[in-house]
Amino acid sequence: MRKNYERSLRALQDEVLVMGSMVEKSILRSMEALKNRDLELARQIIAEDSAINQKRFDIEEQCVELIATQQPMAGDLRVIIAILNMVVDLERIGDHAEGVAKIAIMIGDEPPIKPLIDLPRMAEKASQMLREALDAFMRRDVVLAKKICDDDEEVDNLYNQVFRELLLIMAENPRTIGRATRLIWVAHNLERSADRITNICERVVFIATGHMEDIGASKY
Repeated sequence: MRKNYERSLRALQDEVLVMGSMVEKSILRSMEALKNRDLELARQIIAEDSAINQKRFDIEEQCVELIATQQPMAGDLRVIIAILNMVVDLERIGDHAEGVAKIAIMIGDEPPIKPLIDLPRMAEKASQMLREALDAFMRRDVVLAKKICDDDEEVDNLYNQVFRELLLIMAENPRTIGRATRLIWVAHNLERSADRITNICERVVFIATGHMEDIGASKY
């Protein structure tokens, strides 16, 4: 009986990794769609977001079943509770990637107002943070989790840089306001994704130590 329970708990954690991989793919592909004006890819990302949502629901059901049938002790219960919170953040990150894809469709074939340099950097950094957060989760690595939260400052700085540049472009040429605003929305989606990754890291610390810490660099 105990072996079945341990297998179920491991399978649950593996499902979190699967969901995380789905979300990371969505982040990177949404930026690819934006850069390449690939509207078909953008539509695929939007359609596939339902699979991420369903994965969240499936994991939540597994968590509830484990709690109800196995009555896990403190350490395992922390893992299950943390997972219940983590999949919410993963699902929301998927929503942010879907948001970028929707903006790519809104932009369509509009002429670019600036080269896309910092936005892809934000997407790459968020993707890296997510991979490392999931690694920290599997290894129960508190040091790595806290380091990832420090990395969030880099995403914040890129967001602020993009925001300032786009404001300047709008001030110089009011006809760019619509296009610039849409790029600000993209930056905001990526910045919020990084913030949600810091939430996941806080759950890693909770699993490892039993204590919740507000270790995110910027939460608003």
